[in-house]
Amino acid sequence: MVRTYEISKSEQLYLKKLFVQWARKNFSHFVLFENHQVPYPHGGFPDVLYAASKSISIEDLALEKQEEIVVGLVSYDFKNKIEKLSSDNLALVDLPDDVFFVPEVSICFEPNQLSITSSDPDKLYEEVRSLTPFSIKNQDVKLRNLTSKAGYRDNVNAIKNHILEGDIYEMNYCMAFEFEANWNPIQGYFDLVRHSAMPFSALFQASGKYIVCASPERFLKIENTQIIAQPIKGTIKRSRDKATDDILANQLLASEKERAENLMIVDLMRNDLSKIAKTGTVDVEELFGVYPFPKVHQMISTVTASLKKELSFSQILEATFPMGSMTGAPKIKCMELIEKYENFKRGWFSGSLGYIMPNGEIDWNVIIRSIIYDEEGKKGYFAVGSAITSDADADYEYEECMLKASAILDTLSSKPNFD
Repeated sequence: MVRTYEISKSEQLYLKKLFVQWARKNFSHFVLFENHQVPYPHGGFPDVLYAASKSISIEDLALEKQEEIVVGLVSYDFKNKIEKLSSDNLALVDLPDDVFFVPEVSICFEPNQLSITSSDPDKLYEEVRSLTPFSIKNQDVKLRNLTSKAGYRDNVNAIKNHILEGDIYEMNYCMAFEFEANWNPIQGYFDLVRHSAMPFSALFQASGKYIVCASPERFLKIENTQIIAQPIKGTIKRSRDKATDDILANQLLASEKERAENLMIVDLMRNDLSKIAKTGTVDVEELFGVYPFPKVHQMISTVTASLKKELSFSQILEATFPMGSMTGAPKIKCMELIEKYENFKRGWFSGSLGYIMPNGEIDWNVIIRSIIYDEEGKKGYFAVGSAITSDADADYEYEECMLKASAILDTLSSKPNFD
């Protein structure tokens, strides 16, 4: 049953918090997707909350004819089911490789109304409206960087040697930060998106494991029969001064290094999409688009193709996952070197989160600019990285990583010294 309720625009955020609070109390799995009305080619996530009391696996998904919406998450380490690879590094939080669920309840948020789909929408709405909103301020957490600056420099230089020797062209190298704290991930999410509202934001929970996500990047979208990939490669800080901010955006657009990084991943994504596209339909809709976000300008390219008929989600995933922006090129060799030079298991970081509609349309993000938290173990981590190319400067790349992490550091209220 579906019911629509009129609400004022000013109370939407208040009600979102109440609905999330209610979902956390009543369901083992839920997700809140948000786009924050950030302009983005082909749009961002819808503003919707889905909740369920049980999960299914990707194998379950393949066995049944899909007649309902399915929400899902795929870990970076799902790569091991696609290729002959392994993930033997330290797992900072114990996480499943994939989680899917069929929503029992959905709440769709519009500027002046919300729609509830459930067995008894009126009862649900009254129950949520009667809740007292939680008032929790997270305390500062103490972060531990798993990679020192000196260790980071050494690894970047070693990766550059692989490039000079012809093993790879470009590699996404990441470092992780961990913490132990009694931290509220719901408050953490609303704090994070206040610092950095993004088009692919999400708060996801699966049996007490959380993703607090403010991602600017789309992995894949299917609209009708068109598949869209939008890799991000290229980052520069923003300025509060409009003239300076415009100069920085143009500087990013003109950077030969950033263009080279972006182009290599565009070529990789064109190759991936060609495996599932109708012959001759792969096209670069936009190359080197520069888009503003709260903390940074990003260089985004859009690759499209016409999808072959009768492809399952698993087949699409096998052809394209992990996304090239989080591996490098060539993909398999880069993933082998990522395992060698990174000192943590990525887990949900640099995986993907999204949904599948009954008509086959999908939208999935790249899990970056995100905090992963284990409520029972009271521990969490986040990771950040950049593309290492032959002319990469280790100190510059390190500072770019810290720029990308700035909204998370603000959210965790930590002022660490990572010398």
